[in-house]
Amino acid sequence: MAFFVSTSLFIFLAFISSSATACDRCVHQSKASFFNKASALESGACGYGSLATSFNSGHLAAAVATIYKDGAGCGACFQIRCKNTKLCSKEGTKVIVTDLNKSNETDFVLSSRAFRGMAVQGKDQQLLKLGLVDVQYKRVPCDYNKSNLAIRVEESSHKPNYLAIKFLYQGGQTEIVAVDVAQVVGSPNWSFMSRNYGAVWDASRVPSGALQFRMVVTAGYDGKYYWAKNVLPADWKNGVIYDSGLQITDIAQEGCSPCDDGTWN
Repeated sequence: MAFFVSTSLFIFLAFISSSATACDRCVHQSKASFFNKASALESGACGYGSLATSFNSGHLAAAVATIYKDGAGCGACFQIRCKNTKLCSKEGTKVIVTDLNKSNETDFVLSSRAFRGMAVQGKDQQLLKLGLVDVQYKRVPCDYNKSNLAIRVEESSHKPNYLAIKFLYQGGQTEIVAVDVAQVVGSPNWSFMSRNYGAVWDASRVPSGALQFRMVVTAGYDGKYYWAKNVLPADWKNGVIYDSGLQITDIAQEGCSPCDDGTWN
């Protein structure tokens, strides 16, 4: 079967090297605060909704625009530790980005559970009282216990024309930067999908029948195709999560010099 590259995917592949950051795994210095209620992150800009609390035992975070990346950073994982050695552990805590942080004071606003997770045993309440702490952080791979990448059909979808989907359980240290959809049966006529907001992609020209997807996924300097050949059945339903059959495990390349601004030791 011939595999044609749509205009949207071709453009992304052509410019991956210029847009990818070489510093995702470098150590950065900033501050972090926390939300009193987890519901603040459930309704976050990534659009995960109540599913967010099932990610990473509720260790979630809102991240600044440079990390959020207009939604491409949704689902990214970071290891964060506070620099108060009397209250905080050396390991810190791992968080998943589920929202956009619009604050100019901090790079991250954590769920209270994640904020407490930075503390040494018995010091979590003292840490919460501080409210705002100096932190170091670095991007790390996401691990969903070998779960496949999943696609959730959003409630706003309606046949025969409009489809909105959300990607879940995106492993490794990657970003999905382009998506195409086509029918499974016959010669595929690929239609590009646009990022609606956060982790949600949509298309107003959706073929009938069972659907397949292909994505351009970046990891550091590199970008490559992932092709999920038979994902949505012909009778796909809104609100249902479908298994893509793919696992994404790529790790972004190291490239901290000259932008390394800290040491993780």
